[in-house]
Amino acid sequence: MESQDFDAGEYVEQMAALLDLQLPDEYRDGVVANFERIRAIAQVVNSFPLPEEIEVAPVFEP
Repeated sequence: MESQDFDAGEYVEQMAALLDLQLPDEYRDGVVANFERIRAIAQVVNSFPLPEEIEVAPVFEP
């Protein structure tokens, strides 16, 4: 999905229906706003270029 095609309001409606979640109207705007923030953060992460030669670490050790 192209990032400019993402509609947070539509996504929230579809996921609420899929999960049979009764989302009260007074919370809907806040949920949509949070998904818009998540999208903005994800765009920053996803736009970071990774070199082709990078390898996945088999074990994460902080």
